[in-house]
Amino acid sequence: MHSERSDRAQARSYKSGGDRAQARAYKSSGAGWGLKLAAWGGLFFMHAPILVICMYAFNTEQSAFSFPLQGFTLEWFGAAWAREDVRASIWLSLKIASLATLIAMILGTLAAAALYRRQFFGKEGITLLFILPIALPGIVTGIALLSAFKLVGMQSGVLTIVIGHATFCIVVVYNNVIARFRRTSQSLVEASMDLGADPFQTFRYVILPNIATALLAGGMLAFALSFDEIIVTTFTAGTERTLPIWLLNQLSKPRDTPVTNVVAMGVMLLTMLPILGAYYLTRDTDSVAGGGK
Repeated sequence: MHSERSDRAQARSYKSGGDRAQARAYKSSGAGWGLKLAAWGGLFFMHAPILVICMYAFNTEQSAFSFPLQGFTLEWFGAAWAREDVRASIWLSLKIASLATLIAMILGTLAAAALYRRQFFGKEGITLLFILPIALPGIVTGIALLSAFKLVGMQSGVLTIVIGHATFCIVVVYNNVIARFRRTSQSLVEASMDLGADPFQTFRYVILPNIATALLAGGMLAFALSFDEIIVTTFTAGTERTLPIWLLNQLSKPRDTPVTNVVAMGVMLLTMLPILGAYYLTRDTDSVAGGGK
């Protein structure tokens, strides 16, 4: 009896000693203060302009960025919404982003399904062509699109903006969906076909539920990317004024600074929500059905 108790005590001491050693090893492998300071400094550097915009959206001063703030007011929110040009630009950007996202979701999903299932000569080249529009500088993509539209005699307008945005939005959807396809077991599709399901039923009841969150996340990211895009839009918009172009034009009107700050803050919030939604939809990708290794 005494021997058994001593064995248990020794086992507990080994376990506690091992836990302490593991905790010390984890602590020693953590980032040092210098690295932490650099990381926080980088985050502050990236987000400080956003904080400035948000602060001055509530400032009572009308035409300048004076410090400290002169007061707190919500007047500029009403003034911004009362302007017809602001509402028209918001509506146009929402319409373009929705259409571009819809096209990107359809074409991106079809491309991912085709390139995932088949191995053929030139597959890597086609994949590169899909990724190229978002990898190239926006000014190069914009000039290329403008030249193509002029070549076919297409006038710049809403349609050309939608096509231009869809070219780089497809990449976002494609990357999300093909990553999910790679995590989905092909045996699920084979089992569905063996049980008598036709291709449409297999897609609806097997494939679509597995890629749904990745497809939705890709669509959210594509919408956010399209909504605040300005470089490609500048080359393809013609006389149309999306919200980013409206904001760019406002930089030459210092008396409208408070209204511009309010609209800029709204754009940031509106694009942040889809990005956060996409993150929460795709953070548990290891739980995909049939995704075992």
